[in-house]
Amino acid sequence: MLDPRREQTVGNMAQLEAHRVALTGHCYRMLGSAMDADDAVQETMVRAWKSIAHFQGQSALRTWLYRIATNVCLDALATRTRRVRSIDERPAGKMGDPLEERPRTHWLEPIPDARAIPDDVDPAQAVMLRQSVRLAFVAALQHLPPRQRAVLLLVEVLGSSAAEVAEHLDMSVAAVNSALQRARATLSERKAYQGASAGATSPAGASQLDAEQARLVDRYVDAFERYDMDALATLLHDDVKLSMPPIDFWLQGKPIIRQWMIGPGHGCRGSRLLRTSASGLPAFAQYRAAPEGGHKPWALIVLELEGDRIAHMNNFLDAAALFPLFGFPPSLP
Repeated sequence: MLDPRREQTVGNMAQLEAHRVALTGHCYRMLGSAMDADDAVQETMVRAWKSIAHFQGQSALRTWLYRIATNVCLDALATRTRRVRSIDERPAGKMGDPLEERPRTHWLEPIPDARAIPDDVDPAQAVMLRQSVRLAFVAALQHLPPRQRAVLLLVEVLGSSAAEVAEHLDMSVAAVNSALQRARATLSERKAYQGASAGATSPAGASQLDAEQARLVDRYVDAFERYDMDALATLLHDDVKLSMPPIDFWLQGKPIIRQWMIGPGHGCRGSRLLRTSASGLPAFAQYRAAPEGGHKPWALIVLELEGDRIAHMNNFLDAAALFPLFGFPPSLP
């Protein structure tokens, strides 16, 4: 017969773990880093575990956990700078520009969809959650002061009322509404939001690939693995962007990107791509051909699409950190 106290402990742990994925998505939106989000959720679980015996149930467990997680993130943001994208920091580069690296902690990072979007939500909510972890939206969030960021996410993404958020963050309802208005205005200026209904906003962009975009992605994989840059160029917007964090250099426009790919980037010839989904977007683990045979990790490629063309190729080169996060093997035969 199980010890009743042990049964309660196991039950409490299961209750907390059931919210891990949703909390990770929330912390990722706040912090802009999958790894920082994991750390924040772990701290949230520790704090919740220590206090769950005293949890009185005046609010739902979910609400209580989001309150803890939000404050963990605000504590973390008090001692660090915001994550950024290279396209927000400097003008587009030119052939021959020096390639300078910045620390991993400087850059916005992608997150596996499976770690941020629970699989037990209804389809409409899954659409909204997928939109809310997209790179452009999360990057725009990083331009908000931390409390404005928290207010906007709690109201717009998690559906909390202004009164609930005021209680979460020890603010007045008037202060919450003011912060929400300012946050919406900032994101609107950055074109991260588009009106959804009167007085409401939603993250811009379609939630999933339509049939034409799915074919576009298939053609991208085929052109890249054949390293046919003429075919790949036909899939790109005229003002397409190519970024390569942690390198702060980025390029814009089909001609220069094609020139780069067949010049300095020619080492990618012979690569293999494994599909995944990152930050609500189509993504690929890129393995470059190794001189000794087989293929070695090189980059996580995340594509941003606009209509029937590719608008941004995000090549995250920190494969040593990202491939284990996404569950990819250390090499391909």
